[in-house]
Amino acid sequence: MRIALVLATALTFCAAGDAGAQQPAPQPHPAAPPAQVVAMASGETRVTPDRATLLVAVETRAPTAAKAGADNAVRLRATLDALMKLGLTREQLSTVDYSVSPDYQYDPQGQRPPRVSGYVARNTVRADVRKLDDLGRIIDAALAGGANSMGGVQFTSSRLDEARREALADAVKKARADAEAMAQAAGASLGQLVEVSSQPFQPPRPMMEMAQMRAVANDAAAPTPVNPGEFTVTATVSVRWALR
Repeated sequence: MRIALVLATALTFCAAGDAGAQQPAPQPHPAAPPAQVVAMASGETRVTPDRATLLVAVETRAPTAAKAGADNAVRLRATLDALMKLGLTREQLSTVDYSVSPDYQYDPQGQRPPRVSGYVARNTVRADVRKLDDLGRIIDAALAGGANSMGGVQFTSSRLDEARREALADAVKKARADAEAMAQAAGASLGQLVEVSSQPFQPPRPMMEMAQMRAVANDAAAPTPVNPGEFTVTATVSVRWALR
């Protein structure tokens, strides 16, 4: 009897020990995330254009489509020759649109259907101007050579990438100043830099100025005046710091 009682007591103790060992240990409370500050800012820089794109068009009308196209080719050839004499290469001159379409005449009273009175041929060439000092002479040469329609002048800059990086640096500088002001107001200071990102770059829309459409009386005439002005390159960033 004594042996059985001792054995039962030992088994009970072991079972209680096993049950206590199986209980999960208490989990520590998750640490609070470190305090951070995020600032967004935009930076900008001013750029003076040094290049331009000019759309030059030749439009001709004739009784037949073939005649309109042939006349157009002659006038366009004269226009291109005039531009190349000023130093533009073939690589700087590219066709962007060509069309031949019926020219309809409509009945003012609306009693008869429109009829084809002839055909219109239109050929548009893009001229990439890399010296803005030549732009006025190029406009006049195109008009004198046979062009009779001209789009707006689009100005741009060869240092657009450099200007974008300057705007990014300006934006980060402004974001840091804003973050320091917020941290100081909260009774803290900036700690380690956590993240820097920029929004997708949106190139500035090319500045446009309509060229004065006038014929050139002689080579001594003053070239068409063109003022490119300036445009602004803008960049926006988001910067995150830890607070301490």
